[in-house]
Amino acid sequence: MSKPTENDVMQALLQVMRRLRDPQNGCPWDKEQDFASIAPYTVEEAYEVEDAIQRQDMNGLQEELGDLLFQVVFHARMAEEAGHFDFEQVAQALVDKMVRRHPHVFGDADIDSSDAQTASWEAMKAEEKAARGQRGVLDDVPLNLPALVRAEKLSRRAGRVGFEWPDLEGVFDKIEEETAELKEAVAKGLDRDAAEDELGDMLFAMANLARYLKVDPEAALRRTNAKFERRFRAVEAELEARGKSPSESTLEEMDAIWNDIRAVDRRQHKSQETD
Repeated sequence: MSKPTENDVMQALLQVMRRLRDPQNGCPWDKEQDFASIAPYTVEEAYEVEDAIQRQDMNGLQEELGDLLFQVVFHARMAEEAGHFDFEQVAQALVDKMVRRHPHVFGDADIDSSDAQTASWEAMKAEEKAARGQRGVLDDVPLNLPALVRAEKLSRRAGRVGFEWPDLEGVFDKIEEETAELKEAVAKGLDRDAAEDELGDMLFAMANLARYLKVDPEAALRRTNAKFERRFRAVEAELEARGKSPSESTLEEMDAIWNDIRAVDRRQHKSQETD
C-alpha cells in the first residue's frame, strides 16, 4: 500500500471537520461552536505547543501541533459555512505572503543578514497596513495578547518611529523612577486603582527592559515561575522529611531551606558553565 500524499492527508482532515460540523449527522458539540467559542481553545493549543517545546517533548509536540492545526481547520470550516473563505484560500494567502515577504529567496533581492530581513519584513508589513487603511503605528497590535507580550510589542512599535530611550541606562532610570513613584504612592495609602496604575507603569517599564535585552518577557516570567515552583516544592519536601508542613513552620525555617536550595542551584549553574 502506497504512503498517502500530503494532499491526501490534508483532504482527510478537512473531511473529518466537515463531518463533525454536518448539520444532520455531525457532533452536537462541534455544531454548536462559533468563532468566539473556539478562540480560547486556539490560544490554549498555541500555549501547549510552546510547553512541549520547552519540555523538549517531541512526541508531545507532534500531538500539540496537530491540535493547533485542527484549530485552523475548525475556523476555516466555520468561515466557509458562512461564505467568507475556505481553508484553501487561507493556505494560498499564506503562500502568497511568504513568497512576497522573502524576495531574497523567491526573487532576486539581496538580503544577506537576519537583521536586514527583519527590516525588510517590517517595511513590507507597514506597506500592507497602509493598504488596509491602518495608518497608526500601533493599529494592528492585537488587544488579546498576554499583557507583558503586548507591552513589549507596543513599545517596540513606538521605538521604530523614534519614541525610544537612547540607551539601556535610560530604561533602568525609568524603572527606578516608576519604583520610586510606586513606593511613594504606597506610603500615602494608595487605593486599588492607584496601585494598579502605578504597578502597571512599573511592569511596562520592565517589558521595555526585556525588549532592550532581547528577552521574551513572558518566557522569562514562565521560567521564573517554574523555578519558584520547583524550589518551593523542594522546601515542602524537606519540611515533610522533618515531619512538618509549611503552615506548621516559621518563615525563618522556610527561608533557610530556600536559601540552601538556591545555593545548590547556583553551584550547579557554575559547574555547567565550566563544563
